[in-house]
Amino acid sequence: MSQQDTPTKELPDSARIVIVGGGVAGASIAYHLAELGERDVLLVDRDELTSGSTFHSAGLVGQLRSDPTLTKMNMYSVELYRKLQAGDNPPSWVECGGIRLASSEERLAEIRRQIGWAETFGLPLEEISVDRVREMFPLMNPEGVLGAAYLPTDGYIDPSQLCYALAAEARALGVRIRTKTRVLGFGTDKGRVTQVRTDRGDIDCEFVVNCGGMFAAEIGRMLGVRIPLVPMSHQYLVTEAFLEPTEKPLPTLRDPDLLVYYRQEVRGLVMGGYERDARAWTASERSFDAIPADFNGKLLGEDWERFEEITENSQIRVPAMGDVGIRKLINGPEAFTPDNEFCLGETEIGGFFVAAGLCAHGIAGAGGIGKVMAEWIVGGEPELDVWHMDISRFGTYYRSPSYTLARITENYESYYDIKYPNHERSAGRPLRTSPAYAWHREHGAFFGEKAGWERVNYYQGNADAGDETLRPRGWAGQNWSPAIGAEHLGTRRAAGLFDESSFSKISVSGPDSARFLNWVCDNSVARKVGAVTYTQALNSRGGIECDFTVTRTGDEEFLVVTGTAFGSHDMAWLRKQARRGDAAVRIADVTGLYACYALWGPLARDILGELTPADLSNSAFRFMTSQEISVADIPVRALRVTFTGELGWELYTSTEYGLALWQALYAAGEPHGMITGGYRAIDSMRVEKGYRSWGADIGADTTPYEAGLDFCVKLDKPGGFVGKQALLDAGAPKRKLVCVRLSDPRSIVLGNEPLRVAGEVVGRVTSGGYGYSVQSSIAFGYLPVEHAEPGTAVEIDIFGRWVPGTIATEPLFDPEFARVRG
Repeated sequence: MSQQDTPTKELPDSARIVIVGGGVAGASIAYHLAELGERDVLLVDRDELTSGSTFHSAGLVGQLRSDPTLTKMNMYSVELYRKLQAGDNPPSWVECGGIRLASSEERLAEIRRQIGWAETFGLPLEEISVDRVREMFPLMNPEGVLGAAYLPTDGYIDPSQLCYALAAEARALGVRIRTKTRVLGFGTDKGRVTQVRTDRGDIDCEFVVNCGGMFAAEIGRMLGVRIPLVPMSHQYLVTEAFLEPTEKPLPTLRDPDLLVYYRQEVRGLVMGGYERDARAWTASERSFDAIPADFNGKLLGEDWERFEEITENSQIRVPAMGDVGIRKLINGPEAFTPDNEFCLGETEIGGFFVAAGLCAHGIAGAGGIGKVMAEWIVGGEPELDVWHMDISRFGTYYRSPSYTLARITENYESYYDIKYPNHERSAGRPLRTSPAYAWHREHGAFFGEKAGWERVNYYQGNADAGDETLRPRGWAGQNWSPAIGAEHLGTRRAAGLFDESSFSKISVSGPDSARFLNWVCDNSVARKVGAVTYTQALNSRGGIECDFTVTRTGDEEFLVVTGTAFGSHDMAWLRKQARRGDAAVRIADVTGLYACYALWGPLARDILGELTPADLSNSAFRFMTSQEISVADIPVRALRVTFTGELGWELYTSTEYGLALWQALYAAGEPHGMITGGYRAIDSMRVEKGYRSWGADIGADTTPYEAGLDFCVKLDKPGGFVGKQALLDAGAPKRKLVCVRLSDPRSIVLGNEPLRVAGEVVGRVTSGGYGYSVQSSIAFGYLPVEHAEPGTAVEIDIFGRWVPGTIATEPLFDPEFARVRG
């Protein structure tokens, strides 16, 4: 241990940035902060470096993930580990390659899909034969194996040595490290963290980074911050030496169908997996129990009974596992999150960041985590789109111990399962429901879940009116119903009624509300009362941080409506901007206060007109305006907006009127041939209309100009807006979001597929689906502007088959917007 690590070394009374936790995440962030020029950085740990989860991690490093940002982070990790291995503090990085087996047809399809993803990143993932696997990993039993994928740049690393290497590099750049320093609490002022209180004294600071690993939730509770993670018991074993010495180590090997993984450990093997009988360690349904104060550098007791299935499966794929001696069984707690993604970013307490919940793949991501977090802290926002890892994605319902535990347990037990499109989780349901939920259930609704909400995907009873012959090929045909097409076409033909109560609703009010929102949004939103504005909120790089509508409901009152899953994220973003601008505003989540129903279609005016005395004509109730009206004796705020490309309204009412309003709309619409529909039909209509989806088509690393949303950008707006200068500095966009019409209507994209022009991969699919009105499979994706002209022939790799298509002029449906205007 370095002299700088000893507890006798004086603890400074201040540091600009204090990192709490000396595991691989904390060491990586310290190193990357120093790389960015931050010298006043202090890392403290309750015991020694690596004494949390880091020391007992299995150390596998795989790069390809379903999330593009995480893949980029993992790729950076490998670059960093190579660099460290060649330096003065090598972390025992072994670039042996990695093999992923397919022991089922479904898994083989998944592998071929992953090969397509990899091509868009330049990762040399290739499909290899079973015989080739045997050559590379002779211990493998090929029985039942249908194929495999191999990535030569994957490998494994010694987690403790990686942590020590990063810490040494950080020290060399001026970072101070103090071990045997236990955090007891924090000081705050005006909503910002200002001090770290320890058993060795207090430290004044500007920023704190909670890298406590499995302790992170407990550390967060000291500030009243909920960090939804649970330490899960994760086991793997290490065999006795039995391998013959070779020049090159075995590649890592995963067989997800058997729930197992292997890597070489000197002349033995490490073997582990994900049990179907998962066990949390310090959490129960009633509480988040604190980790014992003396649990430092320790393991849990061996649980051979629970590891039995994994052990048996390991012998199926590597028969030698049945004969070799076992040196030890490692049972260590690993912090998992409810969706198996990292928990990163700034919390609701200003300056209090978190980097935890590494979900047993944190060693692969550690380099990228350090880089992303350092940039986030220094620059005020991340330089990559980390929406899927941002702590702000978790809503307040994760304060519940039982809900959090149920979601994490389900996630752990299905870690290696194939996630088909539109897969629905079951744990913790139902939780959040619309006032019309019972009605939907009684009328055959097939529910999906998002952000805890039960949402109608479609109604089973509408399936008979649909067309089964349109079922998409392969995976896209999973979790599909002909009811989706029936609801889509029924809305286009007459009208559709949809329950959108789950949409997130945010109230922004106060004397500075108009000025504040006009500064945060790229569009002009501080218009007259009743105006509805579609807008984006940009980050300092000009990327789209939020995408929502803003309705001015009063001189100092606005209603922001955003997607179901994005409410907590968007509210956190708005609150952060309010702190920065010192704005006198109140920002509140009012989602649960209002039911919202959408009535869309050519007959929407006729149906709604039977229930209200209000004048619904174009002249009296214009598109993108709002009015307070009565509907069937119920007070309603009506917004004339659309996400389907049809005439119609979104109708907001206080929840006590919710069921009555739904029933009145249904009764009025039935004689007109109105259909009740779900979110799957809405999505198919938005695809053929070309409406963008945040988190897929647009996000923090795409600008409005790239996404075709330049009509929202008001550069001449008085006072400017966040991100304006970045847009001006960027000049003409170098890429553009395009709409592709595929030649095969039953080949449906799922997202992330490679796009190629003239035989060269030049882009990646963002989203898509089937357009029932235009009778075409549709895909969106970004292409360099030189390849983005309508009429350009393209190809998309869908499960290993290149499907031709043509870039189309948008929108495909109703290009004159005549239907929206009614």
